[in-house]
This record gives sequence, C-alpha cells and structure tokens, in this order.
Amino acid sequence: MSDTGYHLRNYSQPAFLICAAVLAIFGAGLSFTIKGLGMYLKKEPLPLKKSLDLLDETKLAPYKVLSKSKIQNQDMIKTLGTEDYIQWVLDDSEAPVDSPVRRVMLFITYYERPDRVPHVPEECYTGGGFQRLATETVEFEINKPGFNRSIGGKYLVFGSPESDFLQGGNKFPVIYFFRVNGEYAANRDEARMALNKNLFSKYSYFCKVELAYHQTPDAPTKNEATRASEKLLAVILPILETEHWPDIK
Repeated sequence: MSDTGYHLRNYSQPAFLICAAVLAIFGAGLSFTIKGLGMYLKKEPLPLKKSLDLLDETKLAPYKVLSKSKIQNQDMIKTLGTEDYIQWVLDDSEAPVDSPVRRVMLFITYYERPDRVPHVPEECYTGGGFQRLATETVEFEINKPGFNRSIGGKYLVFGSPESDFLQGGNKFPVIYFFRVNGEYAANRDEARMALNKNLFSKYSYFCKVELAYHQTPDAPTKNEATRASEKLLAVILPILETEHWPDIK
C-alpha cells in the first residue's frame, strides 16, 4: 500500500473525523447547544437590569457627582467596545479638603455579550502617552451589614514621560477589577477564565470597574488609594449588584 493510501485511511478513522468535526464547530463559532450536555459556545446578549446612566446619585452619599462625561470620538467608542458606560467624577464630602483621594474618577464599562476582554488601563493610559511606573495587586475587604465581599484588583501608577516613581512628578494611581457572570475577577486573565468556564449558560457578561485618582495635584499612596476605594466600593457595589448587574441565567 502506498504512503498516500495509508494516510488517507488514517484520516477516515472515526476518532479523526470526530475531532475534525469538533474543531470545525468551535472554529465557526456557531450558536448552538451540544445535545445532552447543554453547552453554549456562543452567548446571547444579556442587558443590564437598569442602564448605568440611571445610577441613583442620591444613594451615593457621602459622595457627590461633580461631573459626567461621554466619549465623543467614535473611534474611541469602537475601541472601548461598548456604549454602556459611565465616566463620573465623584467628591467625598467627608474627606479633608486637601486630601489626595477626595476626588476620584469612576469609570464603569459593561459588555452584554462579551467576545473578548477589552483594553485595560495598562493599554489605555500608555496608549495616551503616559508611562506605567508600578503594577501591584490589591485586596478590598468590604464589610457592611448584609454585604461582605473580598475582592482582588490591580493597582497601577502612571505618570508623564518625565515622571519618576521615586522622585515624584506628575503621577497618579488607577485601580480596577472585573465583575464576570456574578463573580469578581482581579485582572484580565481571571476575567477570561471566568468567561471560558461559563459553558452551561446561554448568557454571559462582564463589567470593568475602574477608579482613577488624577483629580488632585498630589498623588495618594497605595494605602490611601486602597482605603478610599474600599470606602467607595462599599457604597456603590451593593447598588450595582441589586439594581444594575443582571442575574446570570
């Protein structure tokens, strides 16, 4: 038998044909359920319970909304990957007037049918001309009646091209994490893992919560930014969980 005939016979074996069929299905990205297993490879869109734009400001005390902004550049919106977002500057009325964490930019983006995890601050700020001076992990412990959460996140420090981490200069911290299908993820890799393991639901979503402390002249320390973020998250996360983020089905 020729080598060609031998190889053709191998390709006709049941095991090879099954593997080829599975690869073809995954490659095509078709929306279907694997019979008997209830596995969904392509998700249906899952909208928010209530738009982020309708976040109730009266429930944010002691925080006051100083400004709300929308991205006007359509190329930036396309890069962001969603139009479900808010970009608000908040003022903590309980903090000292000269506190470096009194004001914070809250940037929340929601994706109702995610096919990828979007740009993260590491890419967005460096793409805008800033340099990344530090990258660390951070942990939030939120303990309030009826709401106890341990949440991991990333802590970054950015600065202008002439900034130096030790010597100072124009620098500021940014903290972010994800909410993915009803659970929290500390970084993009964890978010991807949470998305990939959600095979038995027709729906999938994720949301990025980002806090940037670049509204005051002085940059807060990591501890100051972490504690300030923890305080804000204890206020806003219960609202997001009960009024905005959907229940995964």
